[in-house]
Amino acid sequence: MRNNIVYRPAYSLLQLLMDPGESIRAESGAMVSMTPNVQIETAARGGILGGLKRAVLGGESFFINTFTCQGGPGEMTLAPSLPGDLMHIPLTGGSMFVQSGSYICNNGTIEVDTSWAGARGFFSGEGLFLLKCTGTGDLFVSSYGAIHTVELQAGQQYLVDTGHMVAFEETITYTVQRVGNWKSTLLSGEGLVCNFTGPGRLYLQSRSMDAFLKFLIPKLPKSGGGGISIGS
Repeated sequence: MRNNIVYRPAYSLLQLLMDPGESIRAESGAMVSMTPNVQIETAARGGILGGLKRAVLGGESFFINTFTCQGGPGEMTLAPSLPGDLMHIPLTGGSMFVQSGSYICNNGTIEVDTSWAGARGFFSGEGLFLLKCTGTGDLFVSSYGAIHTVELQAGQQYLVDTGHMVAFEETITYTVQRVGNWKSTLLSGEGLVCNFTGPGRLYLQSRSMDAFLKFLIPKLPKSGGGGISIGS
């Protein structure tokens, strides 16, 4: 299966050129277009309980779509819901932790499971739920904004706002902590951050959806205030 990412980094589109018999598993709603010989099958990944686990803990769709090319060469395109970039991450038996909402699709033997960050996720304030992608194949992830790659050496630490995290390799460990003292945490607008420790590769996104919503929501017209109410 050949892949091509176009229109990056702001409005990236993933183009897949498929041979007969090749399949791709994609998040529900990611498909943009496809040739008529690409067939779709929808199922709750991992059964009902597995689908619920992904939806409740991972923030992902309950359903996963499998697209299979039949009867000749085919093509399909996929895109994330937010404007931003896409990245191809080849896996060769290891694992990649992907931030909830950044997973787009995969092929091969890659298994997608939910790894819950526990109380750390609640304290982060940004829903720190992770999908663990393990196996061999092509993994595609998305970002809000551009993707920035950081290479961490063994023992090297790096602080990241949780809203800017896309994915990181399993060799990296992390903890969630305050950005400074309690005053800085409450007043700086930064909240809590992830402290990553290498070695490994870390993928960040240049924009945060949470930060954008904090900017946008106060500017929306209020119901009964003379403006247009939401949903009217």
